[in-house]
Amino acid sequence: MRQKKIHYIYNDAMECMDFDERKKLQGERLRATVELEYNNVPAYRKRMDEAGVKPEDINGIEDIVKLPFTQKTDLRDNFPYGLFAADLKDIVRIQGSSGTTGKPIVSGYTENDIKVWTEMVARALTAAGGTKDDIIQIAYGYGLFTGGLGAHQGATEIGATVIPMSSGNTQRQIIMMKELGATMLCCTPSYATYLAETIHEMGIKPEELKLKSGCFGAEPWTEEMRQHLEDLLDFDALDIYGLTEIGGPGVAFECMEKHGMHINEDHVLAEIIDPVTEEPLPDDTPGELVFTTLTKTGAPMIRYRTHDICTLHHGTCACGRTTVKMSRITGRTDDMLVVRGVNVFPSQIEAVLMGVKEASAHYMLVVDRVNSQDKLTVQVELKDDVDINDADKLEKLAAYIKTQIKQTLLISAKVELLPPKSIARSEGKAKRITDNRNTGF
Repeated sequence: MRQKKIHYIYNDAMECMDFDERKKLQGERLRATVELEYNNVPAYRKRMDEAGVKPEDINGIEDIVKLPFTQKTDLRDNFPYGLFAADLKDIVRIQGSSGTTGKPIVSGYTENDIKVWTEMVARALTAAGGTKDDIIQIAYGYGLFTGGLGAHQGATEIGATVIPMSSGNTQRQIIMMKELGATMLCCTPSYATYLAETIHEMGIKPEELKLKSGCFGAEPWTEEMRQHLEDLLDFDALDIYGLTEIGGPGVAFECMEKHGMHINEDHVLAEIIDPVTEEPLPDDTPGELVFTTLTKTGAPMIRYRTHDICTLHHGTCACGRTTVKMSRITGRTDDMLVVRGVNVFPSQIEAVLMGVKEASAHYMLVVDRVNSQDKLTVQVELKDDVDINDADKLEKLAAYIKTQIKQTLLISAKVELLPPKSIARSEGKAKRITDNRNTGF
């Protein structure tokens, strides 16, 4: 039930602000944030002193290049409260991530931080067509992970009815979606794909559901994946971006133009840098995304390196918003595989496989080191209607996929075709890489 391309805007004053007016506002808020950090966070004050910069040196957003960067390691080194700029009595919520290695990371939110975050998500849901008349099913996980609570807050803010399903219990998710008449869905794109495929397996047709749109984030996904989702469920699939350290989901979001995500620039300032030289890069040049919070008071972040790779583009969108847009995340500097000197991102492989009609949306990249040489294997799960006993056809299909990967990534890979349902499904963030080079095998 795809919608007509109508553009809904939650906060016209901020989302459609004049460029020069916004730049002035950002400069004022940047100076205030730097003063807050310098006066209340000893670790960052020390770093500024070492760099020879004081709060009074920051007179506008052009001065941001004078400030030192912050990274995820800083949150771990100062765990749990070392980077908080507010007294703990003023922190009303702690959010974080479990972390795959070492200490987790946490961020503190004041009451005002929660209000800011809530509005950012409300803007995103509104851009996806959300109103007080909608029923929004949230299948992000609830808890320390910001997805579930963030989407819940935003949905409540616009007056919608919320179905707080959390992740998992897939068949029950679908039953509730159908019986309660959910009109919007919020979850990771990989879980949305799993839901969509299970809906078809259950014999439920898209027209039996009332879904009109969905906001999907927390992991990179491709334009091909969007098309796959929209074909399966006949609705509008939109990208949403956020991270715990900056403010959870809603930092940026797509409008119905589906051509880049609008960054909430009144609350965050975005840069693109060369990940090696750390020098700023111009518009439309791929690089590492860096964020500075402008209104966060619990645990503000200055020049936080996200390790996400994308581009930025300034201009007025057809939707009327004047905020800078970020492209889809094409990969992460810390999720990038270097195979025989070639940079490989899972999203590049996904884009190839989504163009192969026999391939499902589920795959795995396995890297091994054999005789001191890297070997990349792409495990591709086949769709249900593929005859896995037709050896000749499978051999030709594997060769075709191998050729497409070679032409796209300029690297040779072994292709393994797997039976349907053989790759484990994710009810949260999908695991796409097994790198055996780091395990001693």
